[in-house]
Amino acid sequence: RYTFRRLFLAGVTALLSDGVGFAVLMIIQIQVIQDLAITASIGVLVLIFTNLILIPVALSYTGVGKKCAARASAPPKPIEEMHWLWRFLLMFTHKGPAIAAIVVSIGLAIGGLIVAQDLAIGDLDPGAPELRADSRYNQDVAYVIGNYSVSTDVFAVIVKTPADGCVDQEHLSLGNELEWRLRQVDGVEDIRGLNVRTREIMMGINEGFPKWQALFRNQDTLNYAVNELVTVGYVDEGCSIWPMLVYLADHKAETLTRVVAALEQFNADWGDNAKAEFMGAAGSSGFEAATNIVVKKANREMLFYVYGAVIVLCMLTFRSVPGVICAVLPLMLTSILCEALMVWLGIGVKVATLPVIALGVGIGVDYALYVLTVILAKSREGKDLTTAYYETLNFTGRVVALIGVTLAAGVITWAWSPIKFQADMGILLTFMFIWNMFGALILMPALAVFLVKPGSGEDAEKWKAEASV
Repeated sequence: RYTFRRLFLAGVTALLSDGVGFAVLMIIQIQVIQDLAITASIGVLVLIFTNLILIPVALSYTGVGKKCAARASAPPKPIEEMHWLWRFLLMFTHKGPAIAAIVVSIGLAIGGLIVAQDLAIGDLDPGAPELRADSRYNQDVAYVIGNYSVSTDVFAVIVKTPADGCVDQEHLSLGNELEWRLRQVDGVEDIRGLNVRTREIMMGINEGFPKWQALFRNQDTLNYAVNELVTVGYVDEGCSIWPMLVYLADHKAETLTRVVAALEQFNADWGDNAKAEFMGAAGSSGFEAATNIVVKKANREMLFYVYGAVIVLCMLTFRSVPGVICAVLPLMLTSILCEALMVWLGIGVKVATLPVIALGVGIGVDYALYVLTVILAKSREGKDLTTAYYETLNFTGRVVALIGVTLAAGVITWAWSPIKFQADMGILLTFMFIWNMFGALILMPALAVFLVKPGSGEDAEKWKAEASV
């Protein structure tokens, strides 16, 4: 009952933080991410019932072993006799080591921010990013791209004209202009479309002489050429919509950005003066380019809302501004270093990695909640920070360390997966679990040295009364 009273609020806040970390993904206008947000948030809410209510109820029937009860209720050892790891952690409740920890953290944050400037949106590797470069599929993709002008990465520009406008020489000439601009873009392998096939038919009906591979100004000739293409699906039956297929060497973020920029510049130059619309985008790479635009916009918004929710929940739990600062700053350091690690590992921000970033913040605050709640309670009793932190380590600190190591041990095994995406996520999650644990056990008490002051001890009787109920 005492443990329930002391940790229920922290536990609810921690799980709500996890839930909020997923719920804010709803702001991203991508259906698969919104579905994940709903599913994960419901799962976290169920954990509030199972972990914080069902477990105490079960223990009320089963009880705990005598040895366990004796070990839990035994007074802590004197500081001089404690484990060396505890003595190491307690060092950071003194000004010298605390300043060193804060200075090192500031240096890491500055370095991380510099490296994170190169964080890209989207995929950074050719082929399927979920697979390793030496996988059978990616080797085949590399062979096709290296030996043929087509590829598996297709960016389709949809050309829309008035009814029967696909044969208009002006519209087809605009298609030629866009085609020429896109061919100058690095990463474009080939382009196929109604304008290209029309030129090829013009050449074909003139004995295949390359000189005639052009758009004739004679409308009847164009009508004949396009009519031949309607039956084979190059244009719809209403002669108003046709795709320009842009074959890319890869679907890297920078390649898609260049193609989108070229299309936007073309529309800026010619869009107001033409009846034809050149709209992007369809095709596998077109969908990915559109997704990257949404993800880029939502990335910072997501972090803003996650941290905003975490700050509000921490304020409700701690009712202390210094406590909130101690809890949130280590999380921010982890987020910065996580982005730097993504740059180093060659991982871009995309649909698959956005939830992982939110997860790092939501779960990371759990450590702080369980440690800082007890530190603040002990400090309000009038105990100095070293004593308060030592009693915290004996109460919840060892569990926080165990949770961090257990979570990391579970996901680090993914690093040996043949699926590259799973291996990358295993490394990222392991880093965040371990680093958040270090932040809660080292950086947070170091910040508390300067931010958390011992209370007058007036609450001591209150805590004793609650413990004896």
